[in-house]
Amino acid sequence: MKKVTAFVGSARKKNTYKAVEQFFTNLQALSEVEAEIVVLSKYNLGICRGCQLCVIRGEAFCPLKDDRDVLFDKIAASDGVIFATPNYSWNLSGMMKVFLDRFGFAIHRPRYFGKAYTSIVTQAMGRGDKIVEYLDYTAFTLGFNVLKGMTITGFDPKTEKQQEKADQDLARHSQRFYNLLVKSAYPAPSWMQLLGFRMSRTMIRQAHPDAIDHQYYADKGWFDADYYYPTRMSLLKRAGGSLADRMAPAVQKLFA
Repeated sequence: MKKVTAFVGSARKKNTYKAVEQFFTNLQALSEVEAEIVVLSKYNLGICRGCQLCVIRGEAFCPLKDDRDVLFDKIAASDGVIFATPNYSWNLSGMMKVFLDRFGFAIHRPRYFGKAYTSIVTQAMGRGDKIVEYLDYTAFTLGFNVLKGMTITGFDPKTEKQQEKADQDLARHSQRFYNLLVKSAYPAPSWMQLLGFRMSRTMIRQAHPDAIDHQYYADKGWFDADYYYPTRMSLLKRAGGSLADRMAPAVQKLFA
């Protein structure tokens, strides 16, 4: 049985929460799925101080002693993850941003490979697509297999037409997410993913061997790997990856 966890950045059990509930109802109609809705406001999450200790020395050195690891353990135990937030003042909710800021070290040291991901944004008016873009890109850098998120638009209460559209969109989105959930967990990387891995690896290789990022890559065997995980890759992409390794130092100098 697959386990899917949704992290909701709203304290109210209204539009966003109900959208996630409907999403899970649709998903469970397709297959047996263990679903959990995590309301972030019920957890103790401190605001990141920007000290960078988690990035430089390791996540265990974060001075904030809160529920970060409780939430991260839920992700580790899940096959699929959803980030859901209302649109507050043309952006994601403050609680969701506080949550995402705690992933700083994991963006440096990605770890959620093989897990399906998508996002849901609810809003009265517009710009939700910008929020979806931010959420999805964050998930991409963390290693998730990303299904582009969706927005649900309409004032509360919605008109009959708005509700009908929301129901249809949620049904389609849950079907697409289910398709991602059950397909190969470790797909061949896109060119963007492959080049990003090779460039990042070259920069981290140049760091001191005692640096936490260097240790992480070494422990994972990534300095000698074609990609973050074993996967089938064309000869063209293997050649492209080798070329990126050779070009990375020159590219790095351009941005130094």
